Amino acid sequence: MRRGSRRGRGAAARSRAGGAGGSGGSPVALTGRGGIVVIFAAGLVGALLSRWLDWQVLAGAGFVAGCVLAALTTRPADLLTLVVSPPLVFLAVTVLAEFLTTLGQGSLLRGVTVGLLTALAGTAPWLFLGTLLVLLLSLPRGLPANVRELRAKLARTRLFEEEENENPVRWEESPDSPRDRRRLHHGEVD
Repeated sequence: MRRGSRRGRGAAARSRAGGAGGSGGSPVALTGRGGIVVIFAAGLVGALLSRWLDWQVLAGAGFVAGCVLAALTTRPADLLTLVVSPPLVFLAVTVLAEFLTTLGQGSLLRGVTVGLLTALAGTAPWLFLGTLLVLLLSLPRGLPANVRELRAKLARTRLFEEEENENPVRWEESPDSPRDRRRLHHGEVD
């Protein structure tokens, strides 16, 4: 009888974890890296389409769509990784898109530099929107718990460092050691 009740509780716990409490109700649960790949892929497709079709809105819209999709499908345990990554992913997408669209058009360095500065200036609002949406969508899915866990880990690390540094005197380097007394007595100086 006891085993049956444990099985029932285990099934209920698995049901809750797989439902609304586990991955936000989503049937797909990406890792933090998987979420970053989703943002990168959607942003790159949008950036390349915007350059080929000469429609600037596609670059930002692709990035924002990738941010929303990643924020909704990433595992709650990996949300902290996802929340801090959109600016770097945005820069990488923009550099790669400019490099790919500038290939074979004369001066590669000049073309990429000018195109990168122009693209960043034109799509910066989309970067802020995508980053804000990832943050806002991650808050109810468990981001505060991730931050608390990170703070606790850092506090434990600092505690161990403080214990190690509690007595900074090294007995080998003590001026009262017999070796140092002999050196002082004989007038030896470093």
